[in-house]
Amino acid sequence: MRPVLLIAALFAIAPAWAEAPADADPLPDIPPPPADIRPFDDSIEEPQVTIRREERGTVEEYRIGGKLYMLKITPEAGAPYYLVDSDGDGHFETHSPSDSGVRVPMWVIGTF
Repeated sequence: MRPVLLIAALFAIAPAWAEAPADADPLPDIPPPPADIRPFDDSIEEPQVTIRREERGTVEEYRIGGKLYMLKITPEAGAPYYLVDSDGDGHFETHSPSDSGVRVPMWVIGTF
């Protein structure tokens, strides 16, 4: 019974703790955004996506400015995976949604 009364008393005096002190300065108004920034930049090009259906799955090709930078491969059986040209050299690296990117070194301590 006592814990219930204690909790009720704390809820009763909580609004008094939340009030600002009487001598506190008011917060300044939020300044407007700069005039030269537009909410949507029209100069940013959206990627073109080409979807091809093949015998063994689906391939989605992502291009910006006509340059292929990512492939999403969804096989008929299994999880989808990505091939990404992260540095623009034309060589694609594999990325998987379940891959965290952390590579833990492993050594054989002993065998039996």
